[in-house]
Amino acid sequence: MDRTGDVLDLERMRADVARVLECEPADIGDDDNLIDLDLDSMRMLGLVLAWSNTGLPLEFSQLAEHTTLRQWWQVVQRLQAAQGA
Repeated sequence: MDRTGDVLDLERMRADVARVLECEPADIGDDDNLIDLDLDSMRMLGLVLAWSNTGLPLEFSQLAEHTTLRQWWQVVQRLQAAQGA
């Protein structure tokens, strides 16, 4: 998942979540509760670390407050806007 310099977008996030959950990206809806899909804190931490490698100042606590991909994407969009991405 280390893609330094890559732009983080919703579909990449969906694909990365699907990979750690061992399912297809199409199986993860924007409003599905990721915890209900068995995403635990250790997997979430791995995602945060990988996505931070894109240069985004993302922290675990920013995503831990939310449970859906749509909410996570909103957090990422705010961070990208603040960076001028």
